[in-house]
Amino acid sequence: MSSNIAVVGDRDTVTGFRLGGVREGYVVETPDEAEETIRNLIRDGFSIIIVTEKIGDELREFIEETTSSSALPMIIEIPDKTGPSERETDPLRDLIKRVIGVEMVK
Repeated sequence: MSSNIAVVGDRDTVTGFRLGGVREGYVVETPDEAEETIRNLIRDGFSIIIVTEKIGDELREFIEETTSSSALPMIIEIPDKTGPSERETDPLRDLIKRVIGVEMVK
């Protein structure tokens, strides 16, 4: 698997990451389009895929299935321009616990 990084999200999020140096950015409009894009990125060997929390919430089951069996690819969820989502659990905290085996204290 390569060390490529990609971002999948709304136009503003993707543009921001492109300005920050992430070369691979994909603007998606629907959950189906997001899932197809993420599947293609995984197939192409991307090791880090950044998605907005909105996409993460819409594709929760798919993301958990994809990341539960392997450390890579890491699918990292970030807030979009509207700010962080209200959630019962923090996917980033869960990812860190799964990868390094340590529970982070709030």
